[in-house]
Amino acid sequence: MACTHRPEALRLLLCTLLFGTFASLATPAMAQWKWRDADGRIQYSDRPPPPGIPSRNVLAKPAAPAPMVARPAAVAASAAAPAAASGPATVDPELLARKKVAEAAERKAEDEKLARERQANCTRARDYLRVLETGVPLARVNEKGERESVPSADRDAELRRAREIVTSDCR
Repeated sequence: MACTHRPEALRLLLCTLLFGTFASLATPAMAQWKWRDADGRIQYSDRPPPPGIPSRNVLAKPAAPAPMVARPAAVAASAAAPAAASGPATVDPELLARKKVAEAAERKAEDEKLARERQANCTRARDYLRVLETGVPLARVNEKGERESVPSADRDAELRRAREIVTSDCR
């Protein structure tokens, strides 16, 4: 029995799998931090520098945020002691400014979305109110799928509800 697979397709599949494997292995190498320690030596790590290192001494940061890795209690305690002795960690003002701008843009986008929704509700409510005010008989479908006319009491209640929606959403 002859092999029906084409060698080109098999080769392409093998190359794709190998490329995917090598590309996934290179990802951790991209998350590298580089900073100058208190003695002036350059340090490399996959974790951010200790809190006592000023931001001007950080020479390179990874493109994506570094994953949070649990540290043993002894390492965490030894890192906390120098940080407590050096005082509170400074906050990067540029980072705070960018965070404020991003939050303001997010709030503005949310406000615009709410305004669009309110305008759409207003338009629908005004159209419904116009239909109710014309006096044209209304009908609805009951649970059995039969068409029945809307009683005048229900129509008046719908008219009041539509007016309330127009008042609240159409400012």
